Amino acid sequence: MSTRPIGDHALLSDCRSAALVTSDGSVDWLCLPRFDSPAIFGRLLDKDAGHWSIRPVTGPVDISRRYIEDTLVLETVFRTTGGTAVLRDALALGRRERGHALGTASPGTLLRQIICTEGQVDIEITYAPRPEFGLVHPLLSAVRGGLTAYGGAHVLLLSSPVDLRVSGSTAHGRIPLSAGQRLGFALHVVPAWENESVGWRAGRIRHRMSDSVKGWRSWSKLHRGYVGPWQDEVGHSGRVLRALTFAPTGAIVAAATTSLPETTGGMRNWDYRYTWVRDASFTLQALATAACEKEKNRFFDFLARAAATQLDRGVDLQIMYGIGGEHDLSERLLPT
Repeated sequence: MSTRPIGDHALLSDCRSAALVTSDGSVDWLCLPRFDSPAIFGRLLDKDAGHWSIRPVTGPVDISRRYIEDTLVLETVFRTTGGTAVLRDALALGRRERGHALGTASPGTLLRQIICTEGQVDIEITYAPRPEFGLVHPLLSAVRGGLTAYGGAHVLLLSSPVDLRVSGSTAHGRIPLSAGQRLGFALHVVPAWENESVGWRAGRIRHRMSDSVKGWRSWSKLHRGYVGPWQDEVGHSGRVLRALTFAPTGAIVAAATTSLPETTGGMRNWDYRYTWVRDASFTLQALATAACEKEKNRFFDFLARAAATQLDRGVDLQIMYGIGGEHDLSERLLPT
């Protein structure tokens, strides 16, 4: 399991799924197309379970990062002896989705854009997808505009402006960037039986990144009712709860990750990518505090529908429900 502190991971979301990005530019967790889908990148749990890094080749590097104001679009700044590069990461929202519509038609696409803002920076890309929690080492194939990865129930499509060198199930690339130059990448999944295609060009990636910024800001603008101590933190917490919402049903997951240990080194490692009834009461309270009334009502409606048949038969509530309202959440162990 990764020894990197959990606090070093930043959350991305399209209100259907989630990714975690480390401070040095590595996506170490990504589940698509749903929060509870098997991980494509799972280095958070196992060093060989997949990641995708974009970072300067040489150091020393001074790293700072932030979310762009009122959004969950992440901006990481790398300062090297030769120059400065800015990496932006986002899970794309649907085109022109605004306000409470966030997540309605998210395409299930991870966007990454790196820009050299000063001097020159040599950039290194390592792409190592490992679908199904690392069980699948896919077959990578170079195609016009990027790479495809075959293996399992889905095909991964990576749009890349850099020619990546494939070695087994991992691809590498290195390219120098001078001030003003930028690179845009897009990763999405399609079912293996569909006609796949690669070709999110640079302009499209820039547009969808910008559109996702506008989408998050439009939601934040509607949720500024709280005035008081820690106002900015309350606003950001509201965005996080929205980010953990599965838009089609209104369900909110307890966390974006699986296999979190109840105690360090212990055997009880739970999957929190479901709606846990115990946590739900605190979630509803937090949504009310953060002035997210519509989200609170949808979440309560989801819980009421998910539990309705059990209450009608006099059966106790389950401790958790699937984000689609599923009751059968059988436990299983991930092989090592």
